[in-house]
Amino acid sequence: MGDKKNISGPQIRRCRELMELSQEQLAAKAQRSGWDIGRSVIAKMETGSRHVSDIELSKLAELLNSSPNELLRHSSASGS
Repeated sequence: MGDKKNISGPQIRRCRELMELSQEQLAAKAQRSGWDIGRSVIAKMETGSRHVSDIELSKLAELLNSSPNELLRHSSASGS
């Protein structure tokens, strides 16, 4: 139905692509840091079909050389 479960997905994807990482590479980087997460979970986060906890958001920000605030920035056609 198009129900999004997070607003960080597009920003997670943008940051990952800026780092030239595939979802699989990001998952491997996370696993090397001690976080057991797979490519399919990252894909679900990016598409908004899975909730992202605050702890996960913090870890993703660290892995993506970003900040939780940046990952929560909702892109829209009209700025505020």
